Amino acid sequence: MKLAALVLATASLALPAHGEPASVFQVDYSNPDLAPSHWVLTIHPDGTGHFQSRSDRAPTLETPQINPPNVDRDIRLSEEFVEHVFQTAQNRKLFKPNCESHLKVAFQGWKRLTYSGPEGKVVCEFNYARDKEIQSLGDSLVSVATTIIEGAKLETLLQHDRLGLDKETEYLLEATNDGRAQQIYAIQEILQRLADDEGVMERVRKRVRVLMATIEK
Repeated sequence: MKLAALVLATASLALPAHGEPASVFQVDYSNPDLAPSHWVLTIHPDGTGHFQSRSDRAPTLETPQINPPNVDRDIRLSEEFVEHVFQTAQNRKLFKPNCESHLKVAFQGWKRLTYSGPEGKVVCEFNYARDKEIQSLGDSLVSVATTIIEGAKLETLLQHDRLGLDKETEYLLEATNDGRAQQIYAIQEILQRLADDEGVMERVRKRVRVLMATIEK
């Protein structure tokens, strides 16, 4: 009984007070030079969330590869990462006005970060942020999106082009090692399917097992 009471008390701390809006964090990203050119990642404090992307570029002679599939699905991120997202929003005083640095840097895509919660709603939009911690957060969120999109690619390749899994898993492993892809946790389901499928090349399954070993338990 005491344990049950403790669990209920702990759970109640994560719930918004009666009448107060629940906290939510969202990043809206757009870059017409990439595929997908637009995606939206929504995150809740409990680690649940949603990801939606749209690819509207047709293959060309210069870029003949098949575009990533459109994604529209619920996701789950690690507790540590989600805590970092919300703490950064709050520690940076829920963002600051004029987020954009206006530095002469390469175009990285517009990132619109939105936090909504009991404190109100704030928005920060930038290509390269004035605040280094906000810029770092934006980079991390882009890396999470990369992972989710790669997971969708792996699902498509498993169904339609198993030989293509070789190159794609090689890229994903490299991207994970250098930080371009984060939160492998978000695509563990497709990784497990690949690891268990004896019809998949062994070197692909080996890379997948390495990726799964990076997932925080």
